[in-house]
Amino acid sequence: MDIAIAARNAEIHSNFRDHVEEKLAKVEQLAPRAQRVDVELTHERNPRQADNAERIELTVRGKGPVIRAEASSSDRYAALDLAAAKLFERLRRARDRVKDHRRYDIPDPEALEIPITQVIPEGETPAKTPLQPGEAREEQLGDSPVIVREKMHETNPMGVDDALYEMELVGHPFYVFIDKETMEPCVVYHRHGWTYGVIRLNAKCEVK
Repeated sequence: MDIAIAARNAEIHSNFRDHVEEKLAKVEQLAPRAQRVDVELTHERNPRQADNAERIELTVRGKGPVIRAEASSSDRYAALDLAAAKLFERLRRARDRVKDHRRYDIPDPEALEIPITQVIPEGETPAKTPLQPGEAREEQLGDSPVIVREKMHETNPMGVDDALYEMELVGHPFYVFIDKETMEPCVVYHRHGWTYGVIRLNAKCEVK
């Protein structure tokens, strides 16, 4: 299993790299089919956010659903410990689900490539070229300081139950999917406590 470490606004020292590899060695025990773990460290330069200046995002890729976890702290080692604990819990859930004989589609091998992020320099007009699966880009919104990140995902139609499961694995408050019965775009999301919601979109396109 490969471990790919990347950083934004930060340097990766050899002792931290060794700690990451030692910490994530448990992934193979929980997910034998995992092929790669992407580790992204982001340092927040704003001093007002010193308590959460170090953010770690972990993504497990392989034959099966993508599993992700992230955490922030003032210390990158603490952030790694928090993110790893979340990741291990989600890997256990995925393993238990497999034991229940639930089947999953194997993703396209091309979708397992490392995502590429295109950062558009300030003041330049981004080239609106179509994104490839797994590719992302960031661009500034007009003259404002707002940065918009756009990413292309590949997916297979699924039911609400599987969409909720995928949402829990990536740790997001919502999940966009294509309903396998209606073939319409839908969103599942967290509500209060253990309740969830589903938004269904009925796209009406007029041909002119």
